[in-house]
Amino acid sequence: MNIQLSDHFTTKRLLRFALPSIVMMIFTSFYGVVDGIFVSNFTGSTPFASLNLVWPFIMILGGVGFILGVGGTALVSYQMGQGDKALANRTFSLLVYTGIGVGLLLSLLGELTMEPICRLMGASDAMLPYCLTYGRILMLGLTPFVLQNMFQTLLVAAEKPRLGLWVTVAAGVTNMGLDYLFMGPLHWGIAGAAWATMLSACVGGLLPLLYFAFPNSSLYRLGKTRWDGGALRQTCWNGLSEFVTNISLSLINMLYNWQLMRIIGEDGVAAYGVIQYVAFFFVAIFIGFSMGTAPIVSYHYGAENDDELKNLFRKGVTFIAISAVTMAVLSQVLANPLSKVFVGYDADLSALTEHAFRIYSLAFLMSGFNIYTSDFFTALNNGKVSALLSFTRTVVLETSCVIFLPMVFGLNGVWMSIVVADALAICLAAYLLYSRRNVYHYM
Repeated sequence: MNIQLSDHFTTKRLLRFALPSIVMMIFTSFYGVVDGIFVSNFTGSTPFASLNLVWPFIMILGGVGFILGVGGTALVSYQMGQGDKALANRTFSLLVYTGIGVGLLLSLLGELTMEPICRLMGASDAMLPYCLTYGRILMLGLTPFVLQNMFQTLLVAAEKPRLGLWVTVAAGVTNMGLDYLFMGPLHWGIAGAAWATMLSACVGGLLPLLYFAFPNSSLYRLGKTRWDGGALRQTCWNGLSEFVTNISLSLINMLYNWQLMRIIGEDGVAAYGVIQYVAFFFVAIFIGFSMGTAPIVSYHYGAENDDELKNLFRKGVTFIAISAVTMAVLSQVLANPLSKVFVGYDADLSALTEHAFRIYSLAFLMSGFNIYTSDFFTALNNGKVSALLSFTRTVVLETSCVIFLPMVFGLNGVWMSIVVADALAICLAAYLLYSRRNVYHYM
């Protein structure tokens, strides 16, 4: 059954449309987990810690893909809901071409600044060679990485969420297969992990580019466009919250790593790296559902269909609530086996990781609501409110917690920072939703 953005969405229809995006994010997190397992077990804790130290910088540069993808999805879906298909297609093409150009510039910037950035993030003399090897190889594939981040949401806007899923599967299989080949039989070490990740980004970014470059059955095709500063400004404004989240989370990861290096050393960074891999697997459901339903919200907002907005919001909150409780319970049950999968070769590190994850994962009870609220306002083309929530949640609350809680609770203060920050942020999310209910009529 072909599901269109203009449809009325029952619970079954909504889940069917969002399911490819949910599975896509779960699979993305899964092959990220496999990548971490390979690096940790084939190269050891120091290269693994080095990878996790440099990765936030790569995510900052690749974050332009999120701002163009998420912000652009809200804009083109809104334009499509208004019935202006030609304008939506021109905007779509402009966004993709902009992503390619910015990606090339950032790739050059990353290559030139990799060493001072690694030093700034606290890389020790033992970690620096691994950081530089991993980071410089990934910079070669930054443009496809930007496109991959963009197309994750743009394919949903094009009513092709299943294609997005299959592209992600192809990229993931490429990453996992090359991880084994490069780090196993070929013994390339952390360089093998970098080449595997870079080549998988090429698959994830270039396959959709080719799809849209030729005649296809989606809503969009790459073609002629013209400069539209207003559209780009609106896109950046819409996607501001996702960009803020991406940038701030990367900076906060650096802060976490700095605190852990100061308090406990490389083992703390390695444990936090494991937590990040595993936590993304759990929150992937929240992110995937929010991503998969956002174009529907944008379309019906553009079409001024208030009844459908209320329907979508009610069903969305219900899904997030059920998922939040499920993820929190599963995280407690699986904390021990997951820790052993990553760092079972070191009993002390495994115990540290398990303890840390049990504390950290309590945030799953709140994080889903914060993620959904932020994406919901982005879908309504209100980047200001979305960015306010994201900025407050990450830059203000989590940064403050990471800095000050360890002063009182020591190492446990680091692990509980996200829990306290999300608990405070959900209060702001509830207020923002309630205060703007009469503006957008979703309640």
